[in-house]
Amino acid sequence: MFSPAPMSRLSAVVLDKDERQVLTTLGSMGVMQLTRLPAGPEALSVTTRDLTAEIGRYERLRARIEEIRRLLEVSATTGGEPPAEINLSEAEEKLGSIEEHIGEVSHLRRAYRQRQRDLTALCDQVTGWRGLDVPLAGPDHFSFLHFVTGSLPEQNLPGLRSSLGDNVVLAVLEGHKGRRPVIAMTTRQNSDSVEKALRAAGFQREVLPEVEGATPDTLCAEKEKEHQRLEAELERLDIRLTSLADEFAPYLNGLEAMIGTELGLIRAQQELARTDTTTLITGWVPAHEAAGVGERLRKITRGRCAIEVTAPDDAAKEKVPTLLTHSGLLRPFGMLMSSYGTPNYRELEPTIFVAVSYVLMFGIMFGDWGHGATLAALGMAALLKGKTVKARDIGVLLTACGLSSAVFGLIYGSFFGLEHFKRYALWHDPLEGDPMGLMYGAIGVGVVMISLGLILNAVNRFRRGDVIGGFLDKFGVAGILFYWGVLAMIIGRDAISSRGLMGAALVVFLVVPALCWIVKEPLEYFLHRSGDHGTLGIAVTESFVGAFEAFLSYLANTISFVRLGAYAMSHAALLVAAFMLAEQVKHLPVAGTVGGVIVVILGNLVAIVLEGIIASVQALRLEYYEFFGKFFSGDGQAFEPFRLTGKTGLRES
Repeated sequence: MFSPAPMSRLSAVVLDKDERQVLTTLGSMGVMQLTRLPAGPEALSVTTRDLTAEIGRYERLRARIEEIRRLLEVSATTGGEPPAEINLSEAEEKLGSIEEHIGEVSHLRRAYRQRQRDLTALCDQVTGWRGLDVPLAGPDHFSFLHFVTGSLPEQNLPGLRSSLGDNVVLAVLEGHKGRRPVIAMTTRQNSDSVEKALRAAGFQREVLPEVEGATPDTLCAEKEKEHQRLEAELERLDIRLTSLADEFAPYLNGLEAMIGTELGLIRAQQELARTDTTTLITGWVPAHEAAGVGERLRKITRGRCAIEVTAPDDAAKEKVPTLLTHSGLLRPFGMLMSSYGTPNYRELEPTIFVAVSYVLMFGIMFGDWGHGATLAALGMAALLKGKTVKARDIGVLLTACGLSSAVFGLIYGSFFGLEHFKRYALWHDPLEGDPMGLMYGAIGVGVVMISLGLILNAVNRFRRGDVIGGFLDKFGVAGILFYWGVLAMIIGRDAISSRGLMGAALVVFLVVPALCWIVKEPLEYFLHRSGDHGTLGIAVTESFVGAFEAFLSYLANTISFVRLGAYAMSHAALLVAAFMLAEQVKHLPVAGTVGGVIVVILGNLVAIVLEGIIASVQALRLEYYEFFGKFFSGDGQAFEPFRLTGKTGLRES
């Protein structure tokens, strides 16, 4: 419960001819995370394979499948498979044939759709001129007339009319956005003066399409008929594409699954160390699975393998993957922890502490047994009806937090903020009585969580063999001595002073921890002389800065938990405000009582949603910064076993 699942390193030497079968078996079992051979003298006699070209070939096949799906407008689904074994060249040839079938239909669809867009644009171009018998034969169609079309600002029309002569015909059409379409027609001899007057009036020429013998109405009628014919052709092509999708989708799905499997195998093979005749497969497996994996490999290779299973070397710096095995109740809280980071294999696993503290802090801030029962009911519905693991995990979180809220609601005597129930409180409402008692209680929760973080940090450091850090770190034994000592001096100040021990207490609880923090970095510098500690001057400077930071961080971290009481009061204040507003609404002459009830209901809904979000975020913040910051590195590597999906049936040509 307090540590990740034990892991074992499994190393297997197999013959080259058994390599593929062994990898396929490991991929189907999904219990081993493959690793590369660590650098060292033993690695000098082995080599690796460069399979970049094969990987590229499979990737190109997969890209072609994705492009075919895009043209068919279908998504990848499970089901369907190609023959049990297929040659790569045959797969490429088959894809080429499919691409030819689909390419022709897809090209026609693009062409027809583009033609439809062109027709629509053409009709839009002459829409403003429909209803007029305007010829579209072009400006040079008339030998003796000058004919122009365009638009100008509506306010310039009177001035334009007065500036044009009698031998000009000006037709003004209905416009929009302050501009009016106009048609101007005059003689060839008068064209220059008309053009000049039009420009002065802000005229913008609009060139209509040139279609011999057509008008805007006849042109649009003809193009609409063509648009309808194209629509019918597109429907026929869509049916054809649907038929092709039904025909080829099963093959594509199966082929893609096999390609994914082959890529998994090839990428694994590329990382394996090998000699002329053998392959070395190394990786991490859960300790309880190691014997079964070894037995399985011996069986499929008929004993033609050498297998070694070893435990992680605590003295080594190797990265052991972390496998967290949570029950259904703890898994959601493990999800909260993993959002911060993955625990190191050699660290204590804090999920149980997160579960208890998160639920407790949420209940303190969101104490109302009506609201809590609502959250718990929503959580139970998600837990029972949720179709995914994530939905059920959210259900567990809501249920646990809701029950905690209900418990603190009984303590506060809060039931949807109704005044009647406060008399039954086990304690009192956060806004009544002694608010400082609530604040002291919140600080007490912080003291417990910070102390737990210090203990966990010391244990983790000792487990890693970091004795200096375990004793002298600001969050190690020296930190525990300082924190608990200062708390003892604050709480028992009178008792310590009456016995004349205050001076000794200051030395033990303040001076000694400060000296430990100051000497930590220089001591590590002299013991290790590693580049991590730079020069002696840097180590000394870091020690003094770290000691000063430690004094401030303990104070800030402890005071930070006051927010538990503050948000509990905020939650109660929001409900009080809702009832005060409802009381005012009741005095309205029309439907005052009904309005007051509605205000109370809305106020409670706002409290549930808004305060629920705030409480969940603040509880998570306290977990991450005030608790995890003491002991949790979060630099672990999650266990990711080698897995293969689909069937392996592709052969290279």
